[in-house]
Amino acid sequence: MHADDWPAAKRLRLEALRDPAAPIAFLETYEQAAAQPDQFWKDRAAGSSEGGPNRQFVAEGPRGDWAGSVTVLVEEPGTEDFTGRPIEHRQAHVVAVFVREEHRGGTVAPNLFRAAVAWALAQRDITRVRLFVHVDNARAEAAYRRAGFERTAVVGDEYEMEYR
Repeated sequence: MHADDWPAAKRLRLEALRDPAAPIAFLETYEQAAAQPDQFWKDRAAGSSEGGPNRQFVAEGPRGDWAGSVTVLVEEPGTEDFTGRPIEHRQAHVVAVFVREEHRGGTVAPNLFRAAVAWALAQRDITRVRLFVHVDNARAEAAYRRAGFERTAVVGDEYEMEYR
């Protein structure tokens, strides 16, 4: 993704937040995201495009539409994750996973995960790639297992899963 792709990134994110699983899959609501000014979306896209500290991967459909995306955040030691737990080692955290309904069950999700994990493990000092999934989100957990993630912990109502 490139920084100037922010309008498409915004559209896809807002669509993801309308998905029936959104309340257990994302930390923000559609209303919160839709209320953000364009500068928010521009900054977000710049921070997850090439040259930024994180990376958003996008899969295109056959007509060039965005079929889905996944974002990788680099977590630095000495900080805390979103649960308040300390980060002890430089690691990657996969977030914002979404595939449009018409592209689910095919190659979009596996290809996104392959690209995200490969990028994360190629970064300096990253040896661990993880994600969280709500205990009631069986559809997502199954996709993560197929992509090579295994449960490693239970944190509240979330399973932490690590790429193996």
